[in-house]
Amino acid sequence: MRGLNLKPSRVYQTASLLLESKSISQPPPWYKTIGSIPPGEIMTRTQPIQHRETNRRSRIRKPSKMFKPQLIEYEEDRLRNKFYADHPWELARPRIVLENDGRDGQRDDWSKIRQPCRSLNGESVVQRQLWLLNNVPDMNQNQAYDIARKEFYALRHEEEVERRVQKEEALWNGAYFGKGVLEIGMELEDKTYESWKDWAIKEVEAIDRQKDAAYTGIGTGEDEPEADPSMETEGVLEPVL
Repeated sequence: MRGLNLKPSRVYQTASLLLESKSISQPPPWYKTIGSIPPGEIMTRTQPIQHRETNRRSRIRKPSKMFKPQLIEYEEDRLRNKFYADHPWELARPRIVLENDGRDGQRDDWSKIRQPCRSLNGESVVQRQLWLLNNVPDMNQNQAYDIARKEFYALRHEEEVERRVQKEEALWNGAYFGKGVLEIGMELEDKTYESWKDWAIKEVEAIDRQKDAAYTGIGTGEDEPEADPSMETEGVLEPVL
């Protein structure tokens, strides 16, 4: 049985010896890069960290799955999937993921859903529900979800009212706003409808012309044979004297 071929991992040492012996006049283009960032020397794959308890006594093991990283699951994942399945449009709202020092989440107090340094979004519902499950006795997942969801709806409604009042005050003071999202969407829908209407009218006219051509026989006069005058009197009964 042949051993491991270590020549590719020793290419830098080989090039250095060739330069010292002046077998090559100049170093290869990759020489400095390989010298500063050498390749790994470990030739074997290590088994990934086990995040879940495994049955060591089980004899059934699939070699293809041995080195596959295990799926990391958190308690919030199930709550987050539930919320966004019920509220898919929340994913379309812009979010700010920038943090000041990386510890902003440690200063949040989820005993209430509104946070002073965090905008209201779906993650607020998830963290509020998780706090209720861990701090309120005899609290199940559905009850915590209903409490957090109703608080979320109340704050969303309050934000919408504030936004409308601010817009009315700005309009009263002479501000000008462009078209809203709904107005732009309706204009695009009307434009698409008119283009579809023109296409449908042209298609109906083309179908009507085909029907008229089939009834009148337009375009078939050259292919029909000319009538023989002698055949016109055939079949006509002469009067009997």
